Amino acid sequence: MRQSTTPPVVAARWALWTFVIVNLVIVEALFLTAGTGKNGVLTVAKFFGLHAAVVMLFQLLLVARLPWLDRRIGMDRLTVWHRWVGFTLLWTLLTHAVLVVLGYARLDDASMAKTFFALAGVPASLLGMLAAAIVVVVGAVSARYVRQRLRYETWHGLHLLLYLALGLAFVHQLQETTTFSSSAFAKIYWWALWLFAFGALVTGRVVVPLWRNAYHRFRVAEVVAESDNVVSVRVTGRHLDKLPARAGQFCIWRFPGHSHWWPANPFSLSAAPDGRTLRLTAKAVGSTSAGLRHVPVGSRAFVEGPYGAFTSLHRTRPGALLIAGGVGITPIRALLEEEPADDVVVLYRVRSENDAVLVDEVRALVADRGGQLHLLTGRTGEGNQPFEPDSLRALVPDLTERDVYVCGPPAMTSAVLRALRTLKVPQRQVHAERFGLA
Repeated sequence: MRQSTTPPVVAARWALWTFVIVNLVIVEALFLTAGTGKNGVLTVAKFFGLHAAVVMLFQLLLVARLPWLDRRIGMDRLTVWHRWVGFTLLWTLLTHAVLVVLGYARLDDASMAKTFFALAGVPASLLGMLAAAIVVVVGAVSARYVRQRLRYETWHGLHLLLYLALGLAFVHQLQETTTFSSSAFAKIYWWALWLFAFGALVTGRVVVPLWRNAYHRFRVAEVVAESDNVVSVRVTGRHLDKLPARAGQFCIWRFPGHSHWWPANPFSLSAAPDGRTLRLTAKAVGSTSAGLRHVPVGSRAFVEGPYGAFTSLHRTRPGALLIAGGVGITPIRALLEEEPADDVVVLYRVRSENDAVLVDEVRALVADRGGQLHLLTGRTGEGNQPFEPDSLRALVPDLTERDVYVCGPPAMTSAVLRALRTLKVPQRQVHAERFGLA
């Protein structure tokens, strides 16, 4: 149990909010001291443009996979924030663009269409238009209705165009001397902010993964078929005791030579890291996971991570309730290895006992710790609602005094979280993470 008075997730959120507020204050000051535009509309346009730049750079930090933030907030929450900040950026950029065209149309007493094409002939404006157009396209394909109908690889490929938009936006702002270099302080500030954001992104997404893989030299040590559609892969490497991995985290796995480079999946560690090997356990639900049972022993593995905040770092109480559904048992099984004796309860929801992945390992770990395992089988329906508030309270009467870890299918996770809210389990004691890249 942690003794810190400030939960890690709270500290991380305060750090993020402080970063945002400080930069917004600076931008407001730069806006007020840099002078007005050529008319009132262009002044407001400049206001939105400055704030769009800050939002864009904040977007980079949310997906930079910085270990300090990821371990405290979790990639799932950072990705959700990235999504909503992205739509904020979309509307801020569109407002900026429309006001620029309107402002110059009024200035020149011309139509907006004529003004738009005239501005497109100015390099600085054209770069801004191209950046805005890319953001609009990516925003459109990221709308829930469209996103659900696109393959992940297609959506991800289009999403990568945002890096081009960022480059165009940077050059656009660089050429707009009234915003980038209105003073010596403004020039230093904007350069520092862009370098910090891009540096964080390149470090977290490129430098750290490449360095770790070169240093640890991951190799497949063992492939075990757990059942007809579940396989475990054990990976070894050099100096794994120095890899900052914890039970409950996940990695993004690639197996070059066995499949194409681009297929990658976030699989949880299904055993606590022991300094010698890492283990993933996956159910065959797609071509990448289905092909894992054919990965040759001794072949290379490219491992990104570890990522995630689903760890004992966030423990607040001595006792724990671990709730898993289906293959969501994998991080729960790893967390069990860190649990002290006597005060752990595991609820494992599956359709039938034959579907209970790693159940023998889970049963042995729970027995070693003197805990309780409830295997909840059968179809969910009338008379079988194990995650209704009354059912949960009957299974675990003291659940409000425990930390609760939840991992499973989205519908199950949502049902459990609703029940925990109804039962008034304090939010700081509830830990759930949805593993995914989009």
